[in-house]
Amino acid sequence: MPAQHPVVIGVDSSTQSTKAAVVDTTTGALLAVGRAPHTVSGTGGARESDPGQWWTALVEAVGRALKEAAVPASAVTGIAVAGQQHGLVVVDATGRPLRPALLWNDTRSAPQAADLTAELGGPGPWLARTGSLPVASMTAAKWRWLRENEPATADATAAVRLPHDFLTERLTGMGVTDPGDASGTCWYSTADHAYDPDLLALLGLDPALLPAVAPTGAARVGTLTPAAAEALGLPGTVAVAAGTGDNMAAAVGLGLGGAGLLDHPVVSLGTSGTVFAATRTRPAAPGLAGFAAADGTYLPLGCTLNCTLAVDRFADLLGLHREDTAPGGDGVVVLPYLDGERTPDLPHATGLLTGIRHTTTPNAILAAAYEGAVFTVLRALDELLTACGANPADPAVRDRPLRLIGGGARGRAWARTVRRLSGRPVVVPAATELVALGAAALAAGAASGDDPVALATAWDAGAGDLLPPLARDRETWDRIASVLDAAAPALPASAAGAAEGARTWVL
Repeated sequence: MPAQHPVVIGVDSSTQSTKAAVVDTTTGALLAVGRAPHTVSGTGGARESDPGQWWTALVEAVGRALKEAAVPASAVTGIAVAGQQHGLVVVDATGRPLRPALLWNDTRSAPQAADLTAELGGPGPWLARTGSLPVASMTAAKWRWLRENEPATADATAAVRLPHDFLTERLTGMGVTDPGDASGTCWYSTADHAYDPDLLALLGLDPALLPAVAPTGAARVGTLTPAAAEALGLPGTVAVAAGTGDNMAAAVGLGLGGAGLLDHPVVSLGTSGTVFAATRTRPAAPGLAGFAAADGTYLPLGCTLNCTLAVDRFADLLGLHREDTAPGGDGVVVLPYLDGERTPDLPHATGLLTGIRHTTTPNAILAAAYEGAVFTVLRALDELLTACGANPADPAVRDRPLRLIGGGARGRAWARTVRRLSGRPVVVPAATELVALGAAALAAGAASGDDPVALATAWDAGAGDLLPPLARDRETWDRIASVLDAAAPALPASAAGAAEGARTWVL
């Protein structure tokens, strides 16, 4: 690559690893990706990580990417971080974490989420202010959990950060976030585009502990500190963008802007399953997270806790490879809610297996696990479309392709199950690192002042093969729906009742 071509670095700091992408800003070419793993600890509902390892992984991943890309450090003009959403990072006055971060999939705060909902007068006031409800995933519920269970740590907290905020502060020395990731806290108002003082008072959270909110994720918030520049081997002049949450960055990477593009809904199959669409409509529905987008508009999203890892666990238990499925579940229903569930809001759920017979094969059970995970994601998609004013049953809506992304998008069984249960065509983008590419577009925007969504659109990262629809398997859809609707009311309402969950779920 000619030395005069500027490059940027987009960082995807996810639950399990950090990936750093070196991208040519002129062509959008992905020159290299460096990777470094994270560890997650915790049993039961606990899921925690040491934030310090995220920084170590970022430094390692950037170093590996630059070495593989073989570009001079002087060619790097910008960097941005996209991070896993909702995690609670509490630090002291020196920026040192006081405890491991509570991650998005830590469900211990479910009782606190329910209390917060009630204290504000029910779901309506929360949706009106934040566009979302304080389920266990949201940062507000985690802060309440910390205050109730570790009050000394809460009292010692000098700053509260989200995972991507923590890393951006290590890069720049500045406490800053963006509207997209801030909207996942449940203390940021998507109606007023600012922190909500009444919600902060309800949470007992001093606004001085929070980062400033940049106007967009592409806003230039500074340059590298001398310490960060030395650690990364980069010039101190490198522009640092505000960055955003991982889902918002994926939307940027796909070139999705807030133009009401419900004809391009996205289904992401990873550790979690997510569905989202870019829109100028501010939806407020109980089953959705009414997030802001990185460009200042909206990114309504439905999220499930149990997706690829849960199905892989079934494959392990059955002694099968993940692709060793039968064509369908053969009447078996599996709801793979191994870590509780967020959508539907069943934080103390356990897995369900029903409908087996003497003739049932392990391959059919694995197929049913895929069906249960995909059903949950697609039902969230129907809720999203409805909230944004579209009828999911309208043929004009159903004929529009789904964008299928995430690690599961490359799996034949995943793609086949999505097509069969949705009856919709599917586009699998050729680009595999959409979160990192989105972060790179934000970095390029910070360095040049250009619109990051327009840049990503020109890079054409969302292009890919179009898979035609399969006949919709309505029988399987209705069977799973009836099992879930019958089982959900019997689930334990509290952690104390969760031990009864395994018996409750046997139908």
